[in-house]
Amino acid sequence: MKILAVIPARYDSQRFPGKPLVKIGDRPMVQCVYEAAMSCPAFAKVVVATDSELVADCVRQFGGAVEMTRSDHATGTDRVAEVAERYPEMTAIANVQGDQPFVTGQMLTQLVAPYLNGESPAMTTLACPLDMEKGYTDPNSVKVLCDRHSNAIYFSRSPIPYFRNPGSVPVFHHLGLYAFSQEFLSKYAHLTPTPLEQCEGLEQLRVLEHGFSIRVCLTEKSVLEINTPEDLIQAQQLIKGAATVNHA
Repeated sequence: MKILAVIPARYDSQRFPGKPLVKIGDRPMVQCVYEAAMSCPAFAKVVVATDSELVADCVRQFGGAVEMTRSDHATGTDRVAEVAERYPEMTAIANVQGDQPFVTGQMLTQLVAPYLNGESPAMTTLACPLDMEKGYTDPNSVKVLCDRHSNAIYFSRSPIPYFRNPGSVPVFHHLGLYAFSQEFLSKYAHLTPTPLEQCEGLEQLRVLEHGFSIRVCLTEKSVLEINTPEDLIQAQQLIKGAATVNHA
């Protein structure tokens, strides 16, 4: 079992240009993500995938591996798929989002656990317990419903399911980390966009709408993603607060 971790890092983000190079503490964000991926013992290799020489130079400076990609990719997963084709010996490919500087090696191990256990799902993703008071009604907190075999039934920004009757149900807070079998990733790159995907603005729905399964793996809690400058301020406050505690 050989698993490749690919970190897609696009410099020209619409919402946050230059995002991979912003500082989280004293390190560029792409370095934080790279070092987290390197700490995961499940990965045979970790590479950053980018179309930016600025990002590539940064990665080389801290000693990381980088692969240049085309600049016309619509999604990070498309960028990951291009790089995966260069590593046919890999059994599975993890897409480690470049905007998750607080991801941990443990979370990444949980993401690829089915492959480590000898299974070969087309795709896996990560979820954690849902905060029913805040996250259930928050459209930025994506919900995932699972079947009895831990496969995703549906992902939504809406509060699902509707509780006509009280009870405990398999609804979780979805985290944007994915892994793929090498075979499925090459198929995924050629799947056409779908109505529910475009309606919800959730790329993973394309997989379900085309009839494929996504295995949902569980972790304990979510971590902050950096999508906007406001998220960056929150991240820097977290770093500063942790440093204060450590020096107390």
